[in-house]
Amino acid sequence: MSENINSRRRGFMGKTAVALAAAQFGVLGSARGQARSPNSAILPSARPGTHSSFASMKQINAGLLNVGYAEAGPVDGPAVILLHGWPYDIHSFVDVAPLLASRGYRVIVPYLRGYGTTRFLSQETMRNGQPTAVAADIVALMDALSIRQATLAGFDWGARTGDIIAVLWPERCKGLVSVSGYLIGSQKAGASPLPPEAEFQWWYQFYLATDRGRAGYEKYTHDFAKLIWRQASPRWKFDDATFERSASAFNNPDHVAIAVHNYRWRQGLASGEAKYEAFEQRLALAPSIDVPTITMEGDTNGAPHPPPSAYAGKFTGKYEHRTITGGIGHNLPQEAPQAFAQAVIDVGRL
Repeated sequence: MSENINSRRRGFMGKTAVALAAAQFGVLGSARGQARSPNSAILPSARPGTHSSFASMKQINAGLLNVGYAEAGPVDGPAVILLHGWPYDIHSFVDVAPLLASRGYRVIVPYLRGYGTTRFLSQETMRNGQPTAVAADIVALMDALSIRQATLAGFDWGARTGDIIAVLWPERCKGLVSVSGYLIGSQKAGASPLPPEAEFQWWYQFYLATDRGRAGYEKYTHDFAKLIWRQASPRWKFDDATFERSASAFNNPDHVAIAVHNYRWRQGLASGEAKYEAFEQRLALAPSIDVPTITMEGDTNGAPHPPPSAYAGKFTGKYEHRTITGGIGHNLPQEAPQAFAQAVIDVGRL
């Protein structure tokens, strides 16, 4: 697996449509990057699929949730929190976590709300998929685990969550690794129409906006997720066992409600919670991120994503972009674990 610093979008969506689709994420900017520090510790090559499970699974009350999470590495090591996306789960990092633990990191891999063994503490709590609510969950988890500051690394919803924490709670974010870069959006940005080719990439967002879509997702959750996996990572040859390990996380009783609310909220079709409104107003301004950051992209990412040139200017601190080649799709940490773990190590050395 090779990697290079690359400011150009690689993928199957046309350049014009992709540039306009960046409006969905609220990003503007110019490409820039830095070479990796020559003092970086180089990890040995790691074959994807080497591990199928985590050695240690735990539960803890944190904020509104009882959070299920995997933990690896020494408890007194520098903290790293790995954040999965939709429709994926903690197994996206099943090969990343041991690599980081072997280098002395304390690695925390939580199930997001609506996934796996994470549960709401109260039946009265709104099943809110609002991105800011998900970010607040992770800050609450850090508090519960007595983690003052951590490197945050993720993709899809996880990358968006890390981006939001880096803006709203920068003192909690030592460094950031964000697949597909700057993913902070707003309902206002989501209301802007895109060209047909770009809109087509968001087909599932429109499907979930309908009652039929919600019913269909609830009835065919696993089939739906497998279709997304194949579209988002067209060259990833995952087997049934790999998929089913993650698909079991969708059996969470709140999964459908959280997923549907997230995409409806983005289109302004569902309300969030008033307690997050001040945060949303800040995020709607598309604020810059000034914590040390490495952004990443797979060269065959089939999911909607902005080109690196659209978001590089949003990272105003130490910054580097890496495009991972070799047919790597949307689930970058599971498809290229060595490259992802290396970025986590390197972001602390920028």
